[in-house]
Amino acid sequence: MHLLLTKPFPVGPWVAGPPGGASLRVEARSLMSLKEYKPGSSFPGVIGRTWEQSSPAWPSPLRSKPGSPNVLFIILDDTGFGHLGCYGSPIRTPNLDRLAKRGLLYNNMHTTALCSPTRSCILTGRNHHSNGMGTITETSLGYPGYNGTIPFENGFLSEMLMEAGYNTYALGKWHLTPAEQTSAAGPYSRWPLGRGFERFYGFLGGDTHQYYPDLVHDNHTVRPPATPEEGYHLTPDLVDRAIDCIADTKQVAPDKPFFLYFATGAMHVPHHVPQEWADRYAGQFDDGWDAYRQRVFQKQLELGVLPKGTKLSRHDPDVAQWDSLPAEEKRLYARMMEVFAGFLEHTDHHIGRLLKFLEESGELDNTLIMVLSDNGASAEGGPHGSVNELKFFNNTPESLEQNLAAMEDLGGPKHFNHYPWGWAWAGDTPFRRWKRETYRGGTTDPFLVHWPKGIRAKGEVRTQYAHAIDLVPTVLDCLGLEAPGEIRGVTQSPIEGVSFRHTFNDAKAKSRHRTQYFEMFSSRAIYHDGWRAVCPFPGPSFTEAGEAFGESMLDEDRLRELDAHGWELYHVAEDAAETRNVAEEHRGKLIEMIALWYTEAGRYQVLPLASPTREVFALERPQLTKDRKRYVYRPHTSPAPENVAVHVLNRPHAIIADAEVDAGTEGVLLSHGGLTGGYTLFIQDRKLHYVYNFVGEQEFHIESAVDVPEGRSELKFEFEPTGKPDLAVGRGTPGRGRLYINGELVAQSTIDATMPLAISLGEGLTCGRDESSAVSQLYTAPFEFTGTLHQVTVDVSGEHVRDAQAEQRSALAKQ
Repeated sequence: MHLLLTKPFPVGPWVAGPPGGASLRVEARSLMSLKEYKPGSSFPGVIGRTWEQSSPAWPSPLRSKPGSPNVLFIILDDTGFGHLGCYGSPIRTPNLDRLAKRGLLYNNMHTTALCSPTRSCILTGRNHHSNGMGTITETSLGYPGYNGTIPFENGFLSEMLMEAGYNTYALGKWHLTPAEQTSAAGPYSRWPLGRGFERFYGFLGGDTHQYYPDLVHDNHTVRPPATPEEGYHLTPDLVDRAIDCIADTKQVAPDKPFFLYFATGAMHVPHHVPQEWADRYAGQFDDGWDAYRQRVFQKQLELGVLPKGTKLSRHDPDVAQWDSLPAEEKRLYARMMEVFAGFLEHTDHHIGRLLKFLEESGELDNTLIMVLSDNGASAEGGPHGSVNELKFFNNTPESLEQNLAAMEDLGGPKHFNHYPWGWAWAGDTPFRRWKRETYRGGTTDPFLVHWPKGIRAKGEVRTQYAHAIDLVPTVLDCLGLEAPGEIRGVTQSPIEGVSFRHTFNDAKAKSRHRTQYFEMFSSRAIYHDGWRAVCPFPGPSFTEAGEAFGESMLDEDRLRELDAHGWELYHVAEDAAETRNVAEEHRGKLIEMIALWYTEAGRYQVLPLASPTREVFALERPQLTKDRKRYVYRPHTSPAPENVAVHVLNRPHAIIADAEVDAGTEGVLLSHGGLTGGYTLFIQDRKLHYVYNFVGEQEFHIESAVDVPEGRSELKFEFEPTGKPDLAVGRGTPGRGRLYINGELVAQSTIDATMPLAISLGEGLTCGRDESSAVSQLYTAPFEFTGTLHQVTVDVSGEHVRDAQAEQRSALAKQ
């Protein structure tokens, strides 16, 4: 080895300490030249060994155990026990069915009955209340079990596997970041990249438009790569990105395993799919949800998906008898189910592309695949279905006439559609009820495991009890890893789930998960050794409780009444579908189970019970900055999500744009929302316009009577409330809207209907453009502003809102 230094060696000590090697200390007593250094010689003043006598000791690369399998979680949304083909459904899911035929199908897997809570269990191995996820992030309540903030001591599987030498990717739905932390201001510590994922491409919220998604790439928002007119849909985009992530790294490090968390937007509302996929099911659901249940139930018995002797649960009192419906409703509801079925087959098709890539690249057989739905089928479409989910969040009644008029466009980008809850009930066959409730219809979900290299059994059914918290310990067990005691310096809490790996090759193995509590929106349940106690809230059905969906509030008197008389008991080891309430026959067992529920509730931060209604979406939660009366927005910035954008609902406000225009200037100054609802201020045909889109039903349009002058101007919209909100009918504060140009009133009109609780479904506030779907039909998004937009200020102090009519009367009085 030769050292060729072009500069004199510095005076003073120099220490070289390669890890594991001998330290070299050179004391240069005086300036010396090292241009001529000969191997084997030593420096004057060297203490210890020469360079030739030392050996390099590089930091050891982080590598996984040889032969470690890849891990793939496929998380479906709102997919019921009776929806997949391999679970008896007539909906075609050949690629998922193939996983069942080459792997294992579980019929006793459970979730929390809601999305964010279940996903927190899947990724941490801890119960949802232990994760602060007693509800979804948007309805967090501030109590320890309900604050929407997963503590860092509850490490994610991604964090564990990254430290074990895995690449980690998250694609699709996230919904695990506090809603107030999803903006460009962060903090990013609870975004996917902050919780152990090296790459992320998807959406942070609970749902998104499948044609105009609210996309985030790693830690920044991005626009979809194409438009609906160009054939864009979110699901194939997610699969393309997943394949890219794997291919990128496997070509460099083929032996490095990956953990891919692939969470589709499907089958959550909106049910979006190209028409040809929905048309494949034309006429197949004309006989209705009762007939669907019977067919699926019989198929489940034939396939062995259900234990012998299982009985079909009762007809739900909240669901209309199909034969009692008018012909036009049957036609509408059948089409809504055709769209859902096409959406599911479309999703399965693109999941198949991912599986095919793994097979062709030689990775499939050594990839541990787990497929799970996050809860039962969704009843959030209500009794009649919906073409706009924003109506549900604002308590706005559905219109059968409007839904019928939209029927031909269902599944396309014009609507945010959802089927009626009769199909949710049918999708959970053979169980009772649905998502958000703790009967088995809400908590028992399809679950498949596929790992040819690690599982000898093929095409078998497993009956052992399991829960979403068991996925993490099972994966660690399969990989031969221990849960770390510390992650990034944070001491870790105990894993609360248990491994079910022992069931892979032993159908008769005993379940090691003996006890599991449930709580969701005050609906409660407890499982223990084949018994299940349920305390439904507000009752076994809304009809029997005498209350409407989403309106129940919990008070002490109701809680006492429920504890005294509301608990039901089922021996699910013999009665899988909870058809026989044996609480009277086994009173002692029931009391034992209720006491056990309270023990588990105290252990896992379940109390106090809460039953959030729609109003909770409008609660003010801790923000990054103090409350203010003026919000300043600038063009070319990231969208401000719903939970951090300025709150203008039911209050006076002014939108003030500082802009320079010329004769051809047009475009959006400020917009919030999309085709489902929102507001927008823009210039078009030289006029200043304001449009308020009320839940996609009606556009209130105000247009200036004069042109916007060339040059720099102040362009303003003001809203003055003229009444009070009425949540009972889904109406916010009515008011008067006015447009001003440089202080002069140029137009005014009434806005009779506003949203009372939520402006948008994920599509946030943007300055200088309309980011996703267009708020107004008067333009095509993004309709970017072509002039110079300095800033837009939204003032909610009420000080800038003037009574123009009073001003006019005052001016006339002075004449």
